[in-house]
Order: sequence, then structure tokens, then C-alpha cells
Amino acid sequence: MTEEPCQCSDCQRFYREHDRLIREFPTFKQQQELNWASIQSFRTLCNKVTDELHKQLSERKLNEESIVDDKDIPEIEITEAIDELENVNAYLYAIEALMERVFDTKVTKNIELKFREISKELAPDPLNIDRLILNRLFHQTPDFPDKGNIK
Repeated sequence: MTEEPCQCSDCQRFYREHDRLIREFPTFKQQQELNWASIQSFRTLCNKVTDELHKQLSERKLNEESIVDDKDIPEIEITEAIDELENVNAYLYAIEALMERVFDTKVTKNIELKFREISKELAPDPLNIDRLILNRLFHQTPDFPDKGNIK
């Protein structure tokens, strides 16, 4: 028995994004570049936020006599976030090191064509008329009630 994909909104958003990334970046090289850019942007953002939190914590310690504004993030929350973000950055650095090995892999044009072909099977265009018809058949719509409700 095959397991049905989860229908929760988070999973549905993931499936849409997954398929979009396959459609928009259907070759091996494009996937390499996409993943590299994604890791780098994540590291850049995490590093910047970590630096800003360290700066905020340092400024608080220098100005201990000043009153903490209600809008400020509590110190414990900042220190916990710094610890977590530093761990995330370490993991991302490890992933980056592994990705360098992925970049050592090259494929021929024929294999890139196979990637494009398979990508169309894995993530067909959701606005393709055949896909829309198929989705309508598989999903309950107001004019096509669930079979379990028919008496």
C-alpha cells in the first residue's frame, strides 16, 4: 500500500517549491549552482544576524545602567539564539565542504539532457491543461462530491 502525500499546508507549500525548483533548474549544473547559492545565502544571513545579536549583547553590557526598552529582545533569548545560530553556521559550513565535492562532479551534455527529461516527469508544469484536468479528477471539487458522501 502506497502512502499518500501529506495534505497539510506546510507540506503542500514544500511540494510546490520542490517542483518549482526542479522545473526552473532542471540540469545537474543548475542544481549544483542553486544549492551552492542557497547555502551561501543562508550562511550570510545567519552570520549577519549572529553578528548583530553579539553587537546588541555587547552594547547592553557596556550600558548596563540604561533601562532595557520593552521592544528589546530579552538577553536570555539573545544568548540562546546566538548559540543556536552558531551551531547552524557550523552545520552550513560542513554542508558547504560537502558541496565542494559535488562541484567536482561533471556530467556530459547527454546526461544534462537526461536531467531535463526526467525533471519534466518529476515536476510537470502545474498550469499545463492535462495536469489541470488530472488534478481536477483526483481532487474533490464543489461540483464533484466525495464518493463517500453519495447515498
